[in-house]
Amino acid sequence: MTIDAPPKPVSSLEPTFAFDNSYARMSDRFFVRTNPTPVAAPRLIHLNRALARELGLNAEALSQSAAASIFAGNRIPSGAEPIATAYAGHQFGGFNPKLGDGRAILLGELIAPDGRRFDLQLKGSGPTAFSRRGDGRAALGPVLREYIISEAMVALGIATTRSLAAVTTGETVQRETPLPGAVLTRVASSHIRIGTFQYFAVRKDIDGVRELADHVIARHYPDAARSASPYLALLDGIIARQAQLVAQWMLIGFIHGVMNTDNTSIAGETIDYGPCAFMDIYDPATVYSSIDEQGRYAYGNQPTIIQWNLTRLAETLLPLIADDTTIAIAQAQAALDAFSSLYSTTYSDGLRAKIGFSTAHADDLALGQDLLQRMHRNGCDMTQTFRALCDAAADEGNDQNVRALFANPADFDAWAITWRQRLQLETTTPQARREAMRAVNPAFIPRNHLVEETIAAAVNKDDFAPFERLLKVLEKPFQDQPVAQRYSLPPKPDEIVRATFCGT
Repeated sequence: MTIDAPPKPVSSLEPTFAFDNSYARMSDRFFVRTNPTPVAAPRLIHLNRALARELGLNAEALSQSAAASIFAGNRIPSGAEPIATAYAGHQFGGFNPKLGDGRAILLGELIAPDGRRFDLQLKGSGPTAFSRRGDGRAALGPVLREYIISEAMVALGIATTRSLAAVTTGETVQRETPLPGAVLTRVASSHIRIGTFQYFAVRKDIDGVRELADHVIARHYPDAARSASPYLALLDGIIARQAQLVAQWMLIGFIHGVMNTDNTSIAGETIDYGPCAFMDIYDPATVYSSIDEQGRYAYGNQPTIIQWNLTRLAETLLPLIADDTTIAIAQAQAALDAFSSLYSTTYSDGLRAKIGFSTAHADDLALGQDLLQRMHRNGCDMTQTFRALCDAAADEGNDQNVRALFANPADFDAWAITWRQRLQLETTTPQARREAMRAVNPAFIPRNHLVEETIAAAVNKDDFAPFERLLKVLEKPFQDQPVAQRYSLPPKPDEIVRATFCGT
C-alpha cells in the first residue's frame, strides 16, 4: 500500500487546504463520519502563522473572522472529510475496549508544499459517537496549556504534535465550575495510537489490524515494507522512536502525566498534553497529575511505562508477525528486548552532552547520574542547575553559581573534582564546550507557575497578553533573554504548582 500525494494546489488569494484524506478512505470500522458542532461566537486567540506557512496555508489571506470560523468548526474547508476515529486503550493499567475521539474531530490530512502529510484535527469541537455522555467540548485553560507546551517542545527539539490555532467559542463548558470554552487545532504526523491497534485486536479483527498496520507502514515506516518481515520491522521502528522520545523527555525534565496506551503515538510524537508539566526541583518521584494518585506515571517511571505500552502493541501484532504463535512471541520479545539499549544510547548521549562531554568514556553515565542524585538530595532546580553548569564548564570561577543552587554546596564540590578531571580528556576549547552545553541545556522551559499564571489571566480577565509573551520567550529556549529573566526563574514558595489537571 502506498500513499501518493496529490498535485500541489495552485496558489490563490483565498486560503487553500491541500487535503488528501487517506485515513478516511479506509474501512468505515476505523471511524465515524462526524461534523463539528458549530459554536455561538468564535473568536481567534492565536494563529500559528509560521506553522500555517509550513503547511502551505495562505495565512495572510485569512481574516480574523474567517480563521475563527474555520478553526472553531463552524465552517468546514473544501476537501475536508471530518471523522472521529476509533481506538481503545489501557488507562492507568485498566483496559477500556472503546474510547475513540470523544471531543476531537479529524478534518483531514494536509499535504505540505514539501510533500509531508499532516493530520488537521479540531479538539473540543463537539460530541461524537465516542463521547460517552461527555459534551465533546474543551475548556480554555487546557487548550492554552497544550498550545504553550506543544510549541515549547518544538523549540526544544522534541518530536511532538503541533498547535495551529486556538479559538474561544463564546460558550461556557461545565466542569467543576463554569469555564469559557475553546477549540484547539492540532497538527500531527497522524493521530494513530497504540490504542488504535488494540481496538481491533480486542475484537479479534485481524483484517482490521492488518489494514491499520499496512496504512502505518505506508505512512510512517516505508522502509518496513521492504523487509522480509514487514510487521516485525514496523514494531522495531515504533520501539526505536518511542525509546528516543522518552529519553528526550527525561533529559529535559518533562512529565507527560497520562501515558496511557491511547496517548502513545505510533509516529513517535508527544501527544495529548493533559496534566503534563516540567519538573522544577529534580526528583524522580515527581507527579503533577491530579488523577495519578498512585504515581504510576511519575517522572522516573516513564521509561518503564513506555516499555509496558510497547508490549501491549506487540501483542496486537503477533498474528501478523508469524503464523506460529510461539515464533511470533519470540520475535516480538526480541524486538522489545532491544528497547533498553536504544533508550540507554539516547539518554546516555544526551546526559553526556548536558555535562559537557563530546567524547564517550566508560564512566560518563555514572558521573551524570551521580550529579542527578546529588541534585535530588539538595533540592536543586533541574533546569537552572544544568544551565549554570554551562558557565562552570568554561571557567571554574563560575562554580559559585552552581554551588548556590545546592543546599549543601560541598556536595557539588565533591562531584566537581571528578567532573573536572574528566573534562581534561576533552579536546574542545572551554568556550566551545560552553556553547555546546548551552545548546542542550535550556534557560527557559514552560514552568508550571507561568503556565498557570497565563491561563488565569485568560480565563479570569480575558487577557491574552501574558499568553503571547510566554509563547515569544519559549520560541528561543536556549538563548539568553535578559529582558525575560523572570521566565527563567523557578517558582517562589507561594507560586509552586503541585497538581495539574486533565481538563476533560
